[in-house]
Amino acid sequence: MSHDENNQEQVMLPPPSLKAQKGRGAVSNIQGRYEVNARESYDDGWEREEEEARPWKTQVTEEICRSILSRNASPDLPFSVSLNPYRGCEHGCIYCFARPTHSYLGLSPGMDFESKIFAKINAPQMLRRELAKPGYEPQSIALGVNTDAYQPCERELKLTRRVLEVLQECQHPVGLITKSSLIERDIDILAPMAARQQAGVAITLTTLDPAIARTLEPRATSPARRLRTIRTLTDAGIPVAVSIAPIIPFVTEPDIERILEAVKEAGAVSAHYTVLRLPWEVAPLFKEWLQAHFPERAQRVMNRVREMRGGKDYDSNFDTRMKGEGVWAELIRQRVKIASERLGLSGHGSRFHRMDCSQFTRPLVVPPLGARAKAAADAGQMDLF
Repeated sequence: MSHDENNQEQVMLPPPSLKAQKGRGAVSNIQGRYEVNARESYDDGWEREEEEARPWKTQVTEEICRSILSRNASPDLPFSVSLNPYRGCEHGCIYCFARPTHSYLGLSPGMDFESKIFAKINAPQMLRRELAKPGYEPQSIALGVNTDAYQPCERELKLTRRVLEVLQECQHPVGLITKSSLIERDIDILAPMAARQQAGVAITLTTLDPAIARTLEPRATSPARRLRTIRTLTDAGIPVAVSIAPIIPFVTEPDIERILEAVKEAGAVSAHYTVLRLPWEVAPLFKEWLQAHFPERAQRVMNRVREMRGGKDYDSNFDTRMKGEGVWAELIRQRVKIASERLGLSGHGSRFHRMDCSQFTRPLVVPPLGARAKAAADAGQMDLF
């Protein structure tokens, strides 16, 4: 089935009664902001209960990318080069800032984002070609920033592992960001790279409450298992930072100090945080999630979010988008700062800085551009993310 056919079949406005679906973060499949046509759900009484409860299946589509490295000049990000082997993410985190990118594909940032995954199957080959360019200058690559590089389909596809093999061969520094214990599979690559100051890992830990985690990030590794992953990586000599992201008022915010204490005990060397960001379609999706799971506190949560965003759901200003502003944002900053200093956890700078780029060597073997990739390049097909 083509992407257009999938879009016509599944993109619709949220139904009047929002019901959470087990194993999924989004409550609906809201229309993307670029769509001109939409279908609205309507119950005429003929829908059978078993059809309503039918699970939303995951589809993984292979794609050929024209380029693989993305560059940014954002002053509030600790990296300027990133690589994402996948578009969409089955973890289904309701707060994911990357959800709106599915709108560019004519798909919904809602259920489509977590059930329609695109795998860049030529990512390792394209990375090798990028690193072989005469003008390429090495700087740490952030792997898995937009969507998790260790989401479930990575177990079979192994695109992330093959990318790491290229980076290891070229002695190129890399920083990984993940919520998945699957990263333990690649310790045999990461540990030797870390010993040469060429690898570091950031584990995202949003809450310690497994019940909240099951609805907030339904197909990601459990909080307790992530703590074990921090310990396993640390024992292997791989420096681990922790990202408390996002901090959601009255939902995950009460956990701040407990998370910092737990990750310190597990072996993390640094920690940083961001407050909830609600760009574009993330805002209505998150509000639906609140109504489905925390209706009694939904209004309080959004009021506090707006207090930290100048009265709006979201403010994209570089100076404040990660931390917020105002009294409550300052209170969160002080809580993280005081607890981190007490525990001896440093700031987030160590995640990507101080890595050794001096040992970089260009790949000896550069694969020819495959027929499908060449056709895409000749047609001017651009890679969005």
